[in-house]
Amino acid sequence: MITVQNLLAEHPFLAGLNERQLDRLSAWAHRAPLHAERRIFEEGGRADRFWLIRSGLVELHAVVPGRGRVPVETLGPGSVLGWSWMFPPYRWHFGATAVEPALTVELKAAGVRRICTEDPVLGLDLTRRFMAVVVDRLQNTRLRLVDLHVAEKADGPCGPRVAASRP
Repeated sequence: MITVQNLLAEHPFLAGLNERQLDRLSAWAHRAPLHAERRIFEEGGRADRFWLIRSGLVELHAVVPGRGRVPVETLGPGSVLGWSWMFPPYRWHFGATAVEPALTVELKAAGVRRICTEDPVLGLDLTRRFMAVVVDRLQNTRLRLVDLHVAEKADGPCGPRVAASRP
């Protein structure tokens, strides 16, 4: 039988954690399937958990004034979904929707934060791992917003620009 601890040990995000650390995390984890087109969380909502994606796809989006939800990144197997739970005020910085059915392991934030306080070595390790995720997500967001800006400039307020033809 595959346990939650086994699922944690197999996930790339937690690679290298020892058995004791995985055991402590597994106390706050459970299997959590996500249905296609299910909104998982909304930007600004309370961030109280995170997910390790085992299969399927999840789309992250940012709300952009005048454009609504703008896709920022699509996460697949081996990815981690959610970092806002780790940093006060514990509010989601993005929104997320399952693009297709996904199998995940969900971890409860309050318990994981408690473990990080009680075990500073694990806490520092997880903080470094999540900071790498934060940097990656912010970089992807920046690139996506630059793409939108360039596309908007090309289209202009009156629609797509048409290159002048030369005789």
